[in-house]
Amino acid sequence: MAKVAVVFWTQGGHTETMANAVAEGAKEKGADVSVLFCSDFNAGMVGDYDAIAFGCPAMGSEVLEEAEFQPLWDDCGSKLGGKKIGLFGSYGWGVGEWMENWKESAGDYGANVVNAVALQEDTIDENVDQCKALGAALA
Repeated sequence: MAKVAVVFWTQGGHTETMANAVAEGAKEKGADVSVLFCSDFNAGMVGDYDAIAFGCPAMGSEVLEEAEFQPLWDDCGSKLGGKKIGLFGSYGWGVGEWMENWKESAGDYGANVVNAVALQEDTIDENVDQCKALGAALA
């Protein structure tokens, strides 16, 4: 049984909705899943999981949240080499450029990105299956 962490930051709840769907998809495939707000996760925990889904909405000019999530991502980076990960998040404007930059960053760290899901906030409910598929891919 795969051990999967779903680590996220949210401000308005959209990315939390996505996180719960990612967790559901992994659980449906038999994974042992932990859903954690980013402040409850640290780089020392990366090795405890077979796969990790990281979730963060686009902020400002299409960047990761800078006070909590970006520092966590940076701290975890050196431990992600070869790790199976997924990325997800919501956005309310723009075109999802932050996700492309985030995938590039994950590749620079040597992570194995199996899936990335970026959903406009008002389309999350109708596209929740994409989040479940991300979770299933990590399980």
